[in-house]
Amino acid sequence: MNLFLELRKHGKLAEKRNPMYEKSKFGKFWMYFMAVFWAGYLIFFGTTFAFAFDGGATEAYHVMNSGLIFVLALDFIMRFPFQKTPTQEVKPYLLLPVKRNRLIDFLLIRSGLSGFNFIWLFLFVPFAIITITKFYGIIGVLTYCIGIWLLIIFNNYWFLLCRTLIGERLWWVALPLVVYGGIAAALFIPDNSPVFDLFINLGEGFITGNLLAFIGVIAAIALIWFINRTMMRGLIYNELNKVEDTKVKHVSEYKFLDRYGEVGEYMRLELKLLLRNKVCKNSLRTVILVVVAFSLVLSFTEVYDGTGMKNFIVIYNFVIFGILFLSSLMSYEGNYIDGLMSRKESIYNLLRAKYTVYSIAILVPFILMIPAIATGKLALLTCISWAVFSVGCIYFFLFQLAVFNNKTVDLNAKMSSRQNVGTGLQNLIAGAAFGVPLILNYILTTVIGQETTSWILLAIGAGFILTSNLWLKNVYLRFMKRRYKNMEGFRDSRQ
Repeated sequence: MNLFLELRKHGKLAEKRNPMYEKSKFGKFWMYFMAVFWAGYLIFFGTTFAFAFDGGATEAYHVMNSGLIFVLALDFIMRFPFQKTPTQEVKPYLLLPVKRNRLIDFLLIRSGLSGFNFIWLFLFVPFAIITITKFYGIIGVLTYCIGIWLLIIFNNYWFLLCRTLIGERLWWVALPLVVYGGIAAALFIPDNSPVFDLFINLGEGFITGNLLAFIGVIAAIALIWFINRTMMRGLIYNELNKVEDTKVKHVSEYKFLDRYGEVGEYMRLELKLLLRNKVCKNSLRTVILVVVAFSLVLSFTEVYDGTGMKNFIVIYNFVIFGILFLSSLMSYEGNYIDGLMSRKESIYNLLRAKYTVYSIAILVPFILMIPAIATGKLALLTCISWAVFSVGCIYFFLFQLAVFNNKTVDLNAKMSSRQNVGTGLQNLIAGAAFGVPLILNYILTTVIGQETTSWILLAIGAGFILTSNLWLKNVYLRFMKRRYKNMEGFRDSRQ
């Protein structure tokens, strides 16, 4: 216990001494604000479900328990954009007489006690107070909520296992697909699925304080804990010893970019950055998986047939690539910024290359939503307008971060590096890049209709695209005015 408390103290001191500490305060405030917002949202739904499920032939908590598997699946998907694998600087501690397993245990404990694992209690606590108290009293509510929390803890470690494996090898995406595909088949193919009864009985066991229910969940947590610890031990060893550095199977030159001169060279650099470095590859894989999942659900199911959810998915699919990579604009280049600054106007050509690459990347979500267009769930004009608006207007605001970002993001260290925390400006602009279009679309659609809104968004986006050389030049000139301050920040934040 003393070791865990000491490592936690070291982590807090390292965060405070980081040169980006002051800039991340607003970002933390913004995250706390959003956490409070979603907590209120879940309390509302928990109360609504309690009254909506009451009065039927089955008790309300039995109805909720039968859907626990859907809550766990939704929790798993939600973790992809919001939760990263636990990281801590373990390299210095490996020089001390401290067992590596104890260091990894600290990482796993910190992940299990993360505030993200408590957020679903805001849904289940009010629901339990309304529906369970009248039969089992406060003790029933308490044991039920403890059981739900243990299930979320298990889901946390299950997600950690899948996320880490997918980050290492893309084909591991088959693991969650097979698991959830098998669960879906077990749920919907039989007429009376035993899976629903299993979760109803598990929830009943939590309410009544059945020791077997708690022991079963705790045993499952212990098993997946052991699997995670074994896997992370090997990955940390490989990363610290650079085991993979000698395994180069294929070198892509992208010779077709030679015709574009220096801009083509930087486009080649950007592609290699995205496809060769661990952090970038992991982020790229994650966002593609989420976009593919949303697109398939929208195209081939009726789950998100509501107008609000359709608009949410369309906007999310188009802006997520930009938010994920452009909110850290120049931060990856902080690893080698000195070389970039040695050539005249190289930063300007780099910005042009980045804009070209991520503009072309917008075709990925557009292609993935073609089935939804073909089935009539989305209008072709709507998709085109949001694609153009994202490349034009949203990218314009995201590119302004190139002027102010001065924190280096490590390209390869995932398990042994300090977790990167975005600055307040990054979080503000990234949040606005997603939230403002949603609000704008809602207002315009309500006032003037969907078709006219699409034409307006198309015109706005086209205007920014046609003037892209002008505002990219402006970003470059402002960056050059701050270049010494930015370079100092990049150097100070290198690991």
